[in-house]
Amino acid sequence: MNIKGATALVTGANRGIGRHLAAQLVERGAKVYATARRVESIDLDGVEVLALDISDPDAITAAARTASDVNLLVNNAGIGGGTLLGDLQAVHAALDVNFWGTLSMARAFAPVLAANGGGAIVNIASSASWFVFPGSSAYAVSKAAVWSMSQALRQEMASQGTLVTSVHLGAADTDMTKGLDVPKMAPADVARITLDGVEADAVEVVVDEFTEMVKASLSRDPREFDKQFQQLLNS
Repeated sequence: MNIKGATALVTGANRGIGRHLAAQLVERGAKVYATARRVESIDLDGVEVLALDISDPDAITAAARTASDVNLLVNNAGIGGGTLLGDLQAVHAALDVNFWGTLSMARAFAPVLAANGGGAIVNIASSASWFVFPGSSAYAVSKAAVWSMSQALRQEMASQGTLVTSVHLGAADTDMTKGLDVPKMAPADVARITLDGVEADAVEVVVDEFTEMVKASLSRDPREFDKQFQQLLNS
């Protein structure tokens, strides 16, 4: 997809990866709707700001009505989560935002994209689509669902010419990963690699070497990766 001249909407554009995605889209010549739950938290130049909570169906409907010229939807907004045997409300919240919110955005904007020539959807998933970091199993389940959803949407939206891309990465240096003592990528690099993938019509973008390792492990006995990952944690 050619980003220059495109019209994009980015969820969670007020910080982290979403902020860099919105800024780099502008740099690449796109018109950008930058969204967040609180519009005052967005401090980007050259964007149109929209209030949007992706867990609110009415807000999603209003966004699709306002941004009716969008041909590139970037589903970046998301939250962390605890363990499956911990606070059940936190598990529900992770799925409500990361899966149901992302799916609701895709459903609302599917006819918009079709009317504008097909375009593309970018779903920011995670290396956690394929493994579980200790203490974040609810997040992993939600991101595994985002990966599967991206594959399903790719099939269901092929007839309207919509590219669906899922993006997978390890830890980026964002508010969500504060307190994690692990190597972290710069959010600007994640955004750049993601948009390069969109322009190359990639259906899956694996951002870093760690995530490549995680994906490669899927064809092996899961216990092998568990040992390898534990060694990484202890190194």
